[in-house]
Amino acid sequence: MEITYLIAFPDSNDGNAPAPEKFKGLKDAPYFQPIDIELITLGEDTILIEGHAVLVTRQRYDGRVQMVECHFDLKDPFAVSVLQERAKIQNALQSKFIPVEYRQNGLFEEYSILLTDQVTPTPDKWIEKNARNLANFIRSQREVFDAKEIEDILISRTRYSAQELTLVDWEGAVIIAPNGDFNSDIALLKIGNYQLLRYRMLDESIEEMLDKLNETFFKNKRRPRPTRGMLRQIAEHRLEVMLDFERTEQNLLLIGDWYTAKLYEAIQSELYLKDWKESLKSKLDNLENIVETIKDNFSMSLEVVMDRVQMFGWVILLIGYIYLYFLDAGWLKFP
Repeated sequence: MEITYLIAFPDSNDGNAPAPEKFKGLKDAPYFQPIDIELITLGEDTILIEGHAVLVTRQRYDGRVQMVECHFDLKDPFAVSVLQERAKIQNALQSKFIPVEYRQNGLFEEYSILLTDQVTPTPDKWIEKNARNLANFIRSQREVFDAKEIEDILISRTRYSAQELTLVDWEGAVIIAPNGDFNSDIALLKIGNYQLLRYRMLDESIEEMLDKLNETFFKNKRRPRPTRGMLRQIAEHRLEVMLDFERTEQNLLLIGDWYTAKLYEAIQSELYLKDWKESLKSKLDNLENIVETIKDNFSMSLEVVMDRVQMFGWVILLIGYIYLYFLDAGWLKFP
């Protein structure tokens, strides 16, 4: 059987990117293309990893994320020894392609897909027969799952025909296609993992802003002088994140035909994309409220300072007036 291993991690354009391409290979070519996702192919090569020939295709999405699609064969992917071998291959691929920074902080996504074109008697029967092995493959674990856990792992299934089925879980998938037409479903799984990583990147950016606000305005008793400039920077960053979030959300509007829509709905559900979206919206709202509160307090502080300056000015004028009055009344004389 063939294994497709996906790796996604943050990656920016180097400034010399070629013209973006269009997604290809979606079943029944939906009347909506995957809008606003700029795809650039960075290279394709076959490399030797742990004694296995691995076909690697690298692509960059929207100039922000690199998606590495790796294909290799395993004779018996369910065997315990093969599970260990697969883990070595995938770890080696991570070390080769993911920058150290992201391997250390965990800001990357990985996803395993089992591809098969020969199952008997039907896809559902084959899944039931190999349920425990498939659950272990998808979750990359050797632990024994109970019946309920196995059912939960294997529950999300989308059928294109009686002999074609795609099973989706949040850690992996199984694609059954007698004619070997895997590309469409792989493309959607790549988009789903890209979407998940973008949400994680946005979440990290918001957390960094919140930490900066906390450090600057709440932890430090003595606030830095360029407060107005810092507020402007934070506001600009918040606007950038909001626009980026809207763009990321719009990328979900790519579905045209019934099968693609149904499968991507399953991918969204299994990867918790809607939960991520709602969480980010809530954090953006909280960030906006915090920034507005700081702005109001800052404005009030300036107003208090100006009132004090004005009062001090009036005191000086009053003292001058009294002095002139006494001088005019002859109570004061110059020497």
